[in-house]
Amino acid sequence: MRIVAGKFAGRTLTSPQDQRVRPTAEPVRAGLLDLLAGELRDARILDLFAGTGALGLEAISRGAHRADFVELRPDSLHALRANVALLRLRERTRIFKRDALPFAASLPADSYDIAFADPPYNSRMLDRLIEGWQATPFARVLAVEHARAHKLPAGAHTRAYDDSVITVYRRP
Repeated sequence: MRIVAGKFAGRTLTSPQDQRVRPTAEPVRAGLLDLLAGELRDARILDLFAGTGALGLEAISRGAHRADFVELRPDSLHALRANVALLRLRERTRIFKRDALPFAASLPADSYDIAFADPPYNSRMLDRLIEGWQATPFARVLAVEHARAHKLPAGAHTRAYDDSVITVYRRP
């Protein structure tokens, strides 16, 4: 897995050894960040269920100011920390070893410009996250990756990639 575009384009990222982790595929990540390109400059990013941190790190590579990562799994945290160190981004990132749902639920409105969420596919965690965001929009934009079969409330923009779908919600 590598950074697709921007300052760190082509840099290879460390992946966790945990086979349960499904990093966002490069074409999906590239498509999502291309879609949000006009909103990335100097943005405050939240990467929930961060895994390797590829979404948040790619956002910084493309001009975001900083990124906060929320991850709980030890193997993913190890890879995430290694990737932040590799790109020398410790000053522009924070890593929270927390469960993403309570973390997001504790945030006040407008804490971030863009939030990414890529929880395990077919998990109801994503439904609960979206419901929480609709009640208190902790980011101006919520961009989620999910399985094609997982039906969600309609978003402002949806894009499909094989079995994966990206849905983007914007604060009303």
